[in-house]
Amino acid sequence: METLEPILAEHPFLKGLDKRYMDLIVGCASNVRFETDEHLFHEGDEATKFYIIRSGSVAIHLHIPPKGLVRIQTMGEGEVLGWSWLFPPYKWHFDAEATELTRAIALDATCLRKKCEQDHDLGYELLKRFSNTLEQRIQSMRLQLLDIYSET
Repeated sequence: METLEPILAEHPFLKGLDKRYMDLIVGCASNVRFETDEHLFHEGDEATKFYIIRSGSVAIHLHIPPKGLVRIQTMGEGEVLGWSWLFPPYKWHFDAEATELTRAIALDATCLRKKCEQDHDLGYELLKRFSNTLEQRIQSMRLQLLDIYSET
């Protein structure tokens, strides 16, 4: 039986991860596919997964009254989508929608949190990787804000 291990092991987010951790993560992984305009999740819903994007693109929207949904970022191949599963109350803070056919690997949050609780070294390794991703996203958002406010 073929597993997702070779695909996950080559993904930039997990590349170089110790094999014993990779084996644990693979047990929580599944292939998913989203059609154009299909929602991956909605703000306020329970964050039950995170996604490793293999191909396609996903728009991240934020609800801003009275404007409605505003696209704040587009994510694509090689990126990781979703960290709300890490922090209670495990609710999504944004909406996500495929802008084209998108293939990804979904990682079950409950499964992964349980494994991280059982193996704190795995949890620490994932937290380091997510922290790096968060830092990159914050810097990207900072540049977007500079662009927005420099136009006024």
